[in-house]
Amino acid sequence: MPSLRKRVKIQAENAEPKDECSFFSELSSGSEEDNKEDSIWEPQKKVPRNRRQPASKGSKRKQGPRAKKSSQQVDDESKDVAVKEELNSPVAIVDADLEEKSHKLQTTKTLKTAAKKQKKPVPRAKKRLKVDEETSQASPLEGGGSNVETPSTSACGNVCKKEESEDSFTFGQSPVKRIRTESCPQGRPARVPDGVSDIKEEVEMNWDVVQVLSERTNIEPWVCANIIRLFNDDNTIPFIVRYRKELINNLDADFLREVRQTLDELRDVAKKVHSRIQKIKKEGKMSECLLQALLNCKTFEELEHVSAPYKMGSKGTKAQRAKQLGLEGAAWTLLENPGQLNLLSYIKPDVKGLSELNDIETGVQHILADMIAKDKDTLDFIRGLCKHRYICIQSSLAKVSSKKVNEKEVDKFQLYQNFSCNIRTIHHHQILAINRGENLKILTVKVNISDGVKNEFCRWCIQNRWRPRGFARPELMKILHNSLDDSFKRLIVPLLCREFRAKLTSDAEKQSVMMFGQNLRQLLLTSPVPGRTLMGVDPGYKHGCKLAIISPTSQILHTDVVYLHCGQGFREAEKIKRLLLHFNCRTVVIGNGTACRETEAYFADLIMKNYFAPLDVVYCIVSEAGASIYSVSPEANKEMPGLDPNLRSAVSIARRVQDPLAELVKFDPKHIGVGMYQHDVSQTLLKATLDSVVEECVSFVGVDINICSEVLLRHIAGLNANRAKNIIEWREKNGPFINREQLKKVKGLGPKSFQQCAGFVRINQDYIRTFCSQHTDSSGQSQETAMVTNEKLGKKKNKADATLIPNPLDQTCIHPESYDIAVRFLSFIGGTMCEIGKPEMQQKINVSLGKEGIEETAERLQTTVHTLQVIIDGLSQPKTFDIRTDFDKPDFKRSIVCLEDLQVGTVLTGKVENATLFGVFVDIGVGKAGLIPIRFITEAKLSKTKRRRSLGLGPGEKVEVKVLNVDIPRSRISLDLLRVL
Repeated sequence: MPSLRKRVKIQAENAEPKDECSFFSELSSGSEEDNKEDSIWEPQKKVPRNRRQPASKGSKRKQGPRAKKSSQQVDDESKDVAVKEELNSPVAIVDADLEEKSHKLQTTKTLKTAAKKQKKPVPRAKKRLKVDEETSQASPLEGGGSNVETPSTSACGNVCKKEESEDSFTFGQSPVKRIRTESCPQGRPARVPDGVSDIKEEVEMNWDVVQVLSERTNIEPWVCANIIRLFNDDNTIPFIVRYRKELINNLDADFLREVRQTLDELRDVAKKVHSRIQKIKKEGKMSECLLQALLNCKTFEELEHVSAPYKMGSKGTKAQRAKQLGLEGAAWTLLENPGQLNLLSYIKPDVKGLSELNDIETGVQHILADMIAKDKDTLDFIRGLCKHRYICIQSSLAKVSSKKVNEKEVDKFQLYQNFSCNIRTIHHHQILAINRGENLKILTVKVNISDGVKNEFCRWCIQNRWRPRGFARPELMKILHNSLDDSFKRLIVPLLCREFRAKLTSDAEKQSVMMFGQNLRQLLLTSPVPGRTLMGVDPGYKHGCKLAIISPTSQILHTDVVYLHCGQGFREAEKIKRLLLHFNCRTVVIGNGTACRETEAYFADLIMKNYFAPLDVVYCIVSEAGASIYSVSPEANKEMPGLDPNLRSAVSIARRVQDPLAELVKFDPKHIGVGMYQHDVSQTLLKATLDSVVEECVSFVGVDINICSEVLLRHIAGLNANRAKNIIEWREKNGPFINREQLKKVKGLGPKSFQQCAGFVRINQDYIRTFCSQHTDSSGQSQETAMVTNEKLGKKKNKADATLIPNPLDQTCIHPESYDIAVRFLSFIGGTMCEIGKPEMQQKINVSLGKEGIEETAERLQTTVHTLQVIIDGLSQPKTFDIRTDFDKPDFKRSIVCLEDLQVGTVLTGKVENATLFGVFVDIGVGKAGLIPIRFITEAKLSKTKRRRSLGLGPGEKVEVKVLNVDIPRSRISLDLLRVL
């Protein structure tokens, strides 16, 4: 352990000068630092080996070679003592804790076990990361999926594998590929000590991926290291957020998505760098300086800047042409020994470019300008300088826009026709608007860097970085000044402008996609309205309003078409009343498409006249975005064969209120329409984020695997379309699933898939009991006969039949890997399986935790607080628990208000319709949504449960607002947020 501390410090010391040294010094210093580091580290690796030899004297044959997996002979007494010390020790979070833990291990007479733990992973995982070894030593984890008393995998990986059950689909991977965190779900977090983040990627660069990821996401390095390992092991975001919280420091799903996006960007840059390196090598243009410059690139803009002159088909830069003329030596001489430079000696009258002195001076100037623009220290200085100076982005009306573009399109960008803003204060939606105007050829955009930046940059270059090493004549200094001026204007400024624009666009797109994801999550988690018979109405004028009545179980009871806006309103009212009375339907759901306002007024008038008596009918407005697309999709045709597509949309509208999540997952989330500039952002990023949000929502809500649809099942974490189809086919062939273990029998559902999805599928115990009783009665076999038959079968058959026993824990959010802890916790509090989800269970849990806190209880059960909290939630939540009940329900109404009725100062309640980066649109029931500007949404106005990282509101939330302004000609309403209801 002291060697670990020393190595960490060495790495920390070596990290800083590497970033600060110049580009040219990096070429020679890299190998020297590596050799120095290896020379320091190598003898320290032998320290445990020297300790071990006397300790293992007399038992050399028992222990065997370290690299073999078959070494099972371990000193049990010392092993147990070491495990107890590990479990009772605090979690390794800072370096001080590492020293404490090291001191404890050294004072407990377990040197043999400690030496074995330090040495054993080395030969077994030569290709594994150094950080894995150090992590396992810093904070040992418990091994085994069900037996928490086994030693950590870092101490004895083979013992843990031997004690796993043969049917374990959760932890059956080989130790080399398996992450320690996965093999020890009940263990303590494996935090990486500060400065130890040597995660090796498939494509190696000159920068550390963990460090760069930490800098870009503002997340601690040890958390980034754990996240990278979890993603490398194909873990899904819902699984990590719920069951690996201690490893990610309680980050939420949005943060994880942000980290994964940034990680993917870095990996894409690394792959493109190496692809470009291979191309340049094939052309024979690669040099050591160019190679290091490419390996230093962290962004696509840097890569393009460095590699642009070497692209296929490139004519070559001015500097390259000057080098071909043999002027590179003159440029270096000007910097290294200007007194010996004689430019007249380079004159060749018969060679173009060398015939005159001015041509030679220009060539040297171009070479120096290229060297300056490619130098790492110079670019770092100018970037740092720009961070503290005023840099603005300007947009103006393009000269040719008025001729080629419609005037209405030009008017949309009126705010940006003479626009200027600091790049550090500009809003994300403004960037997206400017980019759209530029793409439509309506706006011209440029980044303006002040002259003060140029003057300070040139002064720094002359006095520091590019100062000649000796006296330079005035004519040579003039060449150097011209080189600096040329490099700044022609090469550096365009690079900076591209970087600024790319950074602003990337941040704006990420923010827009994140806002889309938040809105989608809020919409998907809208509280369902179960147990109601609903009438869905798809409004229309000429083709009529399509009606669909669905049962409380979403079955289609009746479909029809009524013409409410063609002079037949009174006659159609009789038909609607008759349908409502016949099916005892009290709720009407109206889509917000064409003729929505007129249809709403029609139903509101009938309700106010008490026309549907004795029924107390209410109505609500719901978004019908995507309904028409879904109605003609293969999924809709398979679900509702033979039904007219127009009527299918009415069915979809009604189901969106009954169970929003189950209905909205049936089509592409991009069509839901709750985003901002969704067509201008990266479609790949948008699709990945929205699919991840859908997976998160479906997984956290959970699905009953015996009754859910295939479409809903495919969005569970760890599953896809093929696996969902196989599950449905297995269910139809073999009957309902009795417990989660039967999922392992489904074709294509491997260990990793089972691990990821098992905690999110539910098995309703009442449904299973009903099915089993009916199955027993129909088969005519008594329970005694079945028991006699089981006694005659072999052990393998009995083991297979054991999977047919229902497990009450399968209806909870507790993961199968934690069942053993859950059973021990039940025994600890004196509870039984029959009390799961009942008030008695909650009382026993409260009494137990009141006597002994959750941290002490977790330590007693040898698990983490997060795992125990999941178990407590699973045991105490009612069987009908649904996280969506905490979200808002649709707003049911009986009357209507007109836009003309609004007055400034009127206080109203409304429902958030859409959220953007500049404000929130609220439906206040007047047919036109009002806008709450973002400046009025403050933390003080949000309740504690509603406060978020972005201080934003999502679709479906109810708010109380005050009317600030009403612009009737433009149909615009300005609102102020009073509070969130």
